[in-house]
Amino acid sequence: MSSSHAFPASVQGDAEPRFSGLVELFRENLAGGEELGGSLCVLVDGRPAVDVWGGWSDDARSRPWESDTLTNVWSLSKTVSSLTALLLIDRDLVDPDAPVATYWPEFAANGKEEVRVRHVLTHSSGVSGWDQPVTADDILDVDAATDRLAVQAPWWPAGTASGYHLLDYGHVVHGLVRAVDGRSLGEFVAAELAAPLGADFWLGLPAAQDHRVSPVVPPPPSQLDLSALSPDSPAVRTFTGPVLGAEVTWTPAWRAAGVGGAGGQGNARAVARLNALVAGRGEVDGLRLLSADSVERIFADPVDGIDLVLGLPLTWGLGWGLRHPLSTSYIPEGRVAFWGGWGGSLVTADVDRGVTFAYVMNRMSDGILASERGRTYLRAVYDAL
Repeated sequence: MSSSHAFPASVQGDAEPRFSGLVELFRENLAGGEELGGSLCVLVDGRPAVDVWGGWSDDARSRPWESDTLTNVWSLSKTVSSLTALLLIDRDLVDPDAPVATYWPEFAANGKEEVRVRHVLTHSSGVSGWDQPVTADDILDVDAATDRLAVQAPWWPAGTASGYHLLDYGHVVHGLVRAVDGRSLGEFVAAELAAPLGADFWLGLPAAQDHRVSPVVPPPPSQLDLSALSPDSPAVRTFTGPVLGAEVTWTPAWRAAGVGGAGGQGNARAVARLNALVAGRGEVDGLRLLSADSVERIFADPVDGIDLVLGLPLTWGLGWGLRHPLSTSYIPEGRVAFWGGWGGSLVTADVDRGVTFAYVMNRMSDGILASERGRTYLRAVYDAL
């Protein structure tokens, strides 16, 4: 990066002077203890304008968060699974308007013959979790857990509403990748996205990289009260199919499994680099991996309404969330694809302005979508622009 400011020791890295307000916010949150450790990245036209990190990699504050520290990024993983689906669409291996069973015949079981690829990518397939009984260990056997989804009945008619595919989103994408490509989702991401882009992101972390991982610090107890809802509702069935505590991510088994909806290991730089494919209309640093037309598909035919799982009014594009004035008004207007991870991480890919923002941290906040910290950082980015 050209012209950069030196920051106090708690924040490392580089940032253009116009983003000094963003970096100062991050430094204050680290100093005040709101943040334990984390990273921020802003790419403008694919080039780094902010790449900073700081704080601690562990709750005992014995290891600093380094340039190459990784952590579990929760649902930011979904944006990478979505990029995989977009690559398959771009290569004419998958048609978003075709039934999933065109490529993966077993998926037609129990009334899912009309579930389209588009329904999966807009969280409207009716398959937002696993039928009981199911445990966290079960979903770590990704192939077997994917096969289970193929044979179960949908929980609502496909295409009639969205219902957030909380933990199984990556499994269904994995089923498609496996059917048309032969590789696993994690293998595809490593070879076709992470390697070409030089993104330090993993769906299936090799044990040799485990030492770089910062364990997440679980959020305060959830305020989510499911008791008023019917046990048969998609919300209850999704949040309990299976129940998952943040501690599950501390295990090597979780990190190695490559859970495409919630198990990605990365940092802000890696997540921004991948999502810059969207902001760059399919191109980053002169490397084109997607056509501009394929990127436009994200915004072309959104699903809008009260999400049956999150209970919020949401707008789903093809694989990403889009701004909704009632629930996600902190997202800038225009063609901005985004999503957040449990605990408050956030990524936005702004096609109109060519800007990608990512925030990844280890101390989780409460709340389902973005945290107050994440929203404040995003505001600071756009104030600087």
